[in-house]
Amino acid sequence: MSREDIARQPRVRAPDLRAPGLHWLNTPRNLSLDDLRGRLVILDFWTFCCINCLQMLPALARVEEAFPEDVAVIGVHSPKFPHERDPANVAAALRRHGIRHPVVHDPDFSLWKQYAVRAWPTLVFISPDGYVTTQHAGEVPPEVLVEAVGDALSAFRAARLLAPGPAPLEIALPAAAAALPGRFAFPGKIKPLPAGGWALADAGHNQVVLLDTAGAELARFGSGLPGRADGPAGEARFDAPQGIAADEGAVFVADTGNHAIRRIDLASGTVSTLAGSGGRGGPLGGPAPGPDTALASPWDIEVRGSLLLFANAGTHQIGQLALETGRVARLAGAGPEGLRDGAAAEAHLAQPSGLALSADGGTLHFADAETSSARQVDLATGRVRTLVGSGLFDFGHVNGPLAEAQMQHCLGIATRGGALLVADTYNGAVRVVDPAGGLVSDLDDGFLCEDPVCLPLDEPAGVWADGPDRILVSDTNNHRIVVLDAAMRRSRIWAE
Repeated sequence: MSREDIARQPRVRAPDLRAPGLHWLNTPRNLSLDDLRGRLVILDFWTFCCINCLQMLPALARVEEAFPEDVAVIGVHSPKFPHERDPANVAAALRRHGIRHPVVHDPDFSLWKQYAVRAWPTLVFISPDGYVTTQHAGEVPPEVLVEAVGDALSAFRAARLLAPGPAPLEIALPAAAAALPGRFAFPGKIKPLPAGGWALADAGHNQVVLLDTAGAELARFGSGLPGRADGPAGEARFDAPQGIAADEGAVFVADTGNHAIRRIDLASGTVSTLAGSGGRGGPLGGPAPGPDTALASPWDIEVRGSLLLFANAGTHQIGQLALETGRVARLAGAGPEGLRDGAAAEAHLAQPSGLALSADGGTLHFADAETSSARQVDLATGRVRTLVGSGLFDFGHVNGPLAEAQMQHCLGIATRGGALLVADTYNGAVRVVDPAGGLVSDLDDGFLCEDPVCLPLDEPAGVWADGPDRILVSDTNNHRIVVLDAAMRRSRIWAE
């Protein structure tokens, strides 16, 4: 996107932002283009499941910071999944991801159709006098977007079109995730420590927490401020870490917002960085030094001997990091988003977000979020196979034979005996995938809740089995960890 891109596109009057069925968030009133006249307006068509949309947010924040008076960023939320149609779920996503600009929720795709949008994310530039000047599908690097906006503003200023109002755009923001009551805010994955206890990615607090077997807090790493800094536990910084795994000496962190893999030394509490050069990277390829390799929203991590296996969600791949050499390489996924099985290097994945190794370490199971599927990589043969799921736009809540079952944007996965547990995130459920029996079922088909206030699971992002009957679930939007007792058919809050 450049000045030339802007200049060569015909000027078309922008459709207004007022239409039936729209719901505005982060603003005390509905907005129209007349309210924004005199500013460059950037419409960001997005949906909160989309990793490429989330990776655009830092670039948009850079624009807002650089041009606070001259630019108005407006999010247009165009939902892919049924779960994303609920305005309350959109509001939770705004809080989780720290989105501070106004957002119009468009569940019926009214604005999407009027602006002829075809993909998430899409940016639309609207001139200060109300004409569409640029439309761009896909991610834009922050420095490129800032330069393009600066060029556009120079052109509008020269044409005497730029005339922002005397007052800044009214914003009504929800409370920040860091201000939520309780110990956790939007927790991600929870996994065991080899010596006993648990490690939790406390994403909303930008921290990692160690818990004992009863859920009591043992240690917390990270200052709580978002950022990227190595060092002692209380001074180090993470940015919305989602994934976690541990061996006897360290906890490894998929530090999602920093596009990095971090290491917490359990003896000293010191945090270091193993991989990730700082920015959002392109597709993984052959072996390269970890600190020099740009990753893309690593979402989960597993330890297999001297290898770390990680879900590189932003490039629709699974990567591996050799601890002995510090080198990063692709394990599976050619890079295009989709569902295609076969040789690992040629397979198509879609935002892998949860990882779990089989008991013998020979198979890596993964939750492929955007295809709502449970898949696996045979680490001996290098073949990818899908157990449940059929495509990017095939989703629902259907139990039964593997070929007919459906899930909805699943983010977590774990093994339990010969079966898999799946955190079926947008269905608010834990599903059981039984490859031997060829069936999918709901784990909780009528558990007795023991809590004073019983809440259904809300976007569970992590799940893990603690023995044959006890299952821990990161109940993400309820900011707590729930324990399910499969033998007693009971559930209760384990930590919050």
